[in-house]
Amino acid sequence: MPGSDGSPAARREIVRIANEAALGPLARVLASTLPPHAFLALDGDLGAGKTTFVKALAAAAGIDPAEVVSPTFGLVHVHPLPEGHPACRLVHADLYRLAGCDDLFELGWEELTAAPGWVAAEWSTRIKPALPADRLDIFLEVESETARRASFTSQASAFGPLFEALARLDNASPG
Repeated sequence: MPGSDGSPAARREIVRIANEAALGPLARVLASTLPPHAFLALDGDLGAGKTTFVKALAAAAGIDPAEVVSPTFGLVHVHPLPEGHPACRLVHADLYRLAGCDDLFELGWEELTAAPGWVAAEWSTRIKPALPADRLDIFLEVESETARRASFTSQASAFGPLFEALARLDNASPG
């Protein structure tokens, strides 16, 4: 159903993640349903598991998870995906230290986000005005020492297959 302005209504799905091992199946769903060009806006409190989430996605796509570390000081890491993968690469950004959108120019942000591949941007609310409209918002919340709750929200039709797959997970509920 369209939103009040005629735009597509946002879809939302919540997935409970019991522990880090339970993140693997969720990451495989993402890796198999994300379009070749996708922007993932990751947010949540410090320690909620944003980098761990990106590591799991990378592993599900064929990247050695040991190579995926928090880009807190380098700000951006680019990981090539295995040959033949439609997304080509995973750009992992940690925007925590940015003061705002003006800092993006120095990173070559336009080139990084325009090129084919997936972009996973941690602390994306720091650059909210510069976020693409066609994105997947992922908010991670701590439920316990090991459990997390992931809220997925998007208005982009390209993520339709992902939301259909998320809805079929045992630990999912509509948002």
